[in-house]
Parts: sequence; C-alpha cells; structure tokens
Amino acid sequence: MDYVRGDVGELDLGALLAEVDVLVHLASALEPWPDEASAGTSDGQATRRLLEAAGSAGVGRIVLMSTAMVYGAWPDNPVPLTEASPLRPIPEFGFAVKKAEQERFAAQWGEDHPEVDIITLRPTACLAEEHVGWVARSLRSAASLTGESEVPVQFLHLDDLAAAVELSVVGDLTGVYNVAPEGWMNSGTTLDLEGLTSRVRMPEQLLGRLSAWWWKYGLMPISPGVLRYARFPWVVASDRIRAAGWSPQFTSELAFVSGRKGHSWGMLDSRRRQQIALGGAVVGGLALVWGVSAIARRLFRR
Repeated sequence: MDYVRGDVGELDLGALLAEVDVLVHLASALEPWPDEASAGTSDGQATRRLLEAAGSAGVGRIVLMSTAMVYGAWPDNPVPLTEASPLRPIPEFGFAVKKAEQERFAAQWGEDHPEVDIITLRPTACLAEEHVGWVARSLRSAASLTGESEVPVQFLHLDDLAAAVELSVVGDLTGVYNVAPEGWMNSGTTLDLEGLTSRVRMPEQLLGRLSAWWWKYGLMPISPGVLRYARFPWVVASDRIRAAGWSPQFTSELAFVSGRKGHSWGMLDSRRRQQIALGGAVVGGLALVWGVSAIARRLFRR
C-alpha cells in the first residue's frame, strides 16, 4: 500500500487515481463539523472534485459514504424506511442536508457516466468499542433530554459497516443501500442500558434554544438539528444489502453496549441501589443532625 496524506482540495487527484479501479470516499462520514454550513460546503466541493477526477482517470467503481439521516426524522415516516423512500433531511441539520445534496449530485453525475458503478451506503448511527460516532453521542444526549421512550432507534457496529464497505468494493453491487442491523429497539431501552433512571422531558422550544447554545460553545455534542432524530422515527430496512451477501454480526443492542461503558450506578441491581440509597440517606440524616446540634450549641454559648 502507498499512503498519501493531504487535502483533497489540493492533491493531484489525476495522478493518484491514474491506475485505480475502485475509489472509496469516506471523508466526513463519522466526525462533526464545528461550522456545519461552511464545512459541509467544503465537503461537497471535495466530492465533486473527486468524481470529476475519477471520471477522467477511468475509475470503474466509486463507493460513497452517506447516512440514513438523509431520510429525515418525521412523524409520518414509515417504519422501516427503504431505499425508495424520499430524501427529506431535517433543514436545521446541515450534516444530513449536505449528504443529501452529495447523493443528488452523484446520481446526476452517474447518469452522465454510465460506465462507472456508483454505490452509496446509508448507515445508521455508528459506534464501536474504540470509537463512538458523534451521531450516536448526540442521539444519546438528546434522548436523555427529550424523555422520549417509544421512538424506534438503531445502532450499527463499525465492524459491520466496514464489512459493508468491503462488500461494496469486491462484490457485485450498484445503487443505494441502507446499512443497519435487523430490527430496532426503542429509545427507552437505550436509556435503561445507560443506567439513566431519571429522565427529564423538556419543552421542545426550550430544549432547542439550549442545545443551540450548548453546540455553539462546545458544551454538549448536540447539534440542534439532531433533536428531531431523537423524537421521531428514521429506522431503515437493510434487506437490499443483505440480499447482496452482507450479514451483520451485531444487533442494535449489542452495538450500543459495546460502544458504551455503563455508569457505575446503572450497572448495579435494584437491591444494591436501594442499599446504597438507604445508606446515603442515613449518612445525610446524621450529618444534618450533627450540623443542627453544632449550630444550637454555638447559639447556646452566645
């Protein structure tokens, strides 16, 4: 392997792609952008430049990483969504909006280059033991604040996503493929797995304003546009890529647990929690009595 490090906007892509059979474009697939608008535009320009260079170099297959978030999270979404579902990303969520724009451009470009196979992957929220994607982190935080417990959610292990990318490179695939484990769980289960027994349900407008402020100053990984993805369904069916030979090794529950070490409190059983809570109450009560006694003695001396 030859490793080349550089900015896609500045590299000599023609020379790099001269003898390349398959181009896999993963840039900006897993990390957030501090400025979603400007960074998303830059990512779109890089994708356009890559496609044009690939066409000129005679690349035969291109694999693009998108996201299942391009479907948007809407109350009327079918459960699950298929590849035939319309792209309706949440307007306030620049990440999904820019990915949808990239898909549309790639589809138009593909019509002008029928000799090139374009495979677009739409994975759901991704995570693994060594890496928890920012989408997964945002959804966790948003779910704990919205208090929703019945919204269906999916989590994809990065090993399974890597297997889907590999199949796209060596298999006989073309077109768009959702990438997600079979089935889903509800958001209440994710909160249970987190060990969050107390759940706050904040008004939507207040939560929107707070999340915008948190996101602006980097206090929490919640882009304002993510909130709707924690309130409404956007789970997908992956029948198409399964039929092509992809078989995930992790369920949503296993993927979620593998990417998260539970809070110490959440890992305890109910009896142990009760014992600790009772012990804490006793200690707190004794401390209160001692404090009141100390104040009374001081007043008595005066």
